[in-house]
Amino acid sequence: MSKTPPKPPVTDPASPYESFDSKKLHEAAERALDHYLVPAQIMATPYSPNELFMINPQSDIETLLTNASESLASATVLLGNFAGMLEGSNRNALLGIAQIVMLGELAVNRALDNAVPPQ
Repeated sequence: MSKTPPKPPVTDPASPYESFDSKKLHEAAERALDHYLVPAQIMATPYSPNELFMINPQSDIETLLTNASESLASATVLLGNFAGMLEGSNRNALLGIAQIVMLGELAVNRALDNAVPPQ
């Protein structure tokens, strides 16, 4: 007496899941990813700045640019000093950040040079 081997279950060859109900697993995985990676609540909420630290709306451009330039210069010095205490890739990463801040400072200084003082 010969036995016929059982037939394997029919599955979707393109599906990453090996089960009878891979479509449901795929839909559940998509829902989970959407929940954690694209939260609807965050996407629907418009950005509103914190009102604790607001800049005076009557400040002129020259004052704002001067303040930004001084802040960026201070950040460059702080980053350089801290990078001096590190070694290896951490030092290189911090020096890269310091360079980006310094480039921002240069851009602000150029804008400050081109700003027309109020009459």
